[in-house]
Amino acid sequence: MVLRDKITGDAGLQYVVEATGVISAAGRRALLDTPLMTKSEDIEEELERVARVKEKMEVISNLRTFNEIRHSLMCLHDSQGTLANLERRTVIDELELYEMKNLAYATMEVTRHGKSLGLEKEFELPEVSDVFELLDPDHTGLPNFYIYDTYHEELPELRKKMKALQARGDDPAAQEEYGRCFDRHSEIQHEVENRLSEQLWGRAERLKLAMATLCHIDILIAKAELASDWGLTKPTMVTEGATRYEELFNPRLKHRNEEQRLRYQPVTIDVREGLCLVTGANMAGKTVLLKTLATAQALAQFAYFVPAKKAEVRVMEDIVLCIGDEQNEMNGLSSFASEIINISETVKRSEKERLLILIDEPARTTNPVEGKAIVQSLGDILSRRESFSIITTHYSELGTDCRRLRIAGFREDMANVPISPRNINQFMDYSVVEDSSETVPHEALRIATLLGCDGNLLELAEEHIKETL
Repeated sequence: MVLRDKITGDAGLQYVVEATGVISAAGRRALLDTPLMTKSEDIEEELERVARVKEKMEVISNLRTFNEIRHSLMCLHDSQGTLANLERRTVIDELELYEMKNLAYATMEVTRHGKSLGLEKEFELPEVSDVFELLDPDHTGLPNFYIYDTYHEELPELRKKMKALQARGDDPAAQEEYGRCFDRHSEIQHEVENRLSEQLWGRAERLKLAMATLCHIDILIAKAELASDWGLTKPTMVTEGATRYEELFNPRLKHRNEEQRLRYQPVTIDVREGLCLVTGANMAGKTVLLKTLATAQALAQFAYFVPAKKAEVRVMEDIVLCIGDEQNEMNGLSSFASEIINISETVKRSEKERLLILIDEPARTTNPVEGKAIVQSLGDILSRRESFSIITTHYSELGTDCRRLRIAGFREDMANVPISPRNINQFMDYSVVEDSSETVPHEALRIATLLGCDGNLLELAEEHIKETL
């Protein structure tokens, strides 16, 4: 599973990736092709590289040097095709030769700047000065390229002659002679391209490594800058125990609230092996919690800093997020059919894989009796698995032996303040608290009353509730 596949099902992750300021097209492709990392030591090593770059970026005197590096990366071409041609020992043309000179130039420049920053280890690039010298026979020191006169003894006089013939305009004799010169010029150019290509074939592996490393450096700088700008934290990858977040936040939602001058409340939570049921009133933030946990886990395993004040993260083999509204019109499947297929596949996978499983109100679109039975059965299975599973639900008294959490919900101490759909989030407490009760909170009618819902409707609802007790 690579990043480009993961963002299709995680809007929060996609938001972070789109904000990652990778400079080059090659770097952007490399970022999206990053695999989900599943070894703690590999993730820790990469996170440490990001931390080192971030540390250097936060020194004001280094900003100019980082801008120079960005400029070099900005001029970098995505030369996958050219590098593949060299690996196949194919003759490359003048434009492709320019790409290789440009790549060598960027490699040398970033190497030089990396040394001045003390980032030799993080910016370790292969030696390619021989490539640059081969493609810069006039010692210009510039990244541009053409078939220099130096490459063939006939070129200087031939080009002078062609220029003089062009100056004679429509003279038929001059045009005929120009055509012969042009043909010879093309022959020489092909000879030079052949010779240079042959000399580059043996250097293809180093050039490919240089391209991959420059893309990696581009990504490191972008991740470090994002971490600094957004106040993200380097997670500690743990090999046992729980995943723990202190003041975890959802970047997308937090930024939206800040734009609208609305309050945002981070949450502190730990996620443990086995099953956890989460309850809470509508609007209490259960769905947002699951989405945020999925995004944070993915960010950690793609070697990003995470949106929290402090984080300890267990590595999972994959992250499964089932939000519920999964109607697939193309396949003719209803919401329930799509949801139950996804849940069934997840249950099977959890037999052999350690997953982070996040399911939002399963079976809510079917009748309550069967829905409750499905949730209870799902809970019975996941409570015995090694995966870390969280299910949000409105069903009471499920009888599953598992941990239970509750979103604190509506703050009754503020019930005397006028409430509207615009400001209701100001009156919700999104804290996650331990809950030993098997009943779910009943706050819907209370909130509806405070929002000024029709009195007759609420009165009848209260009567129906009393009839069921």
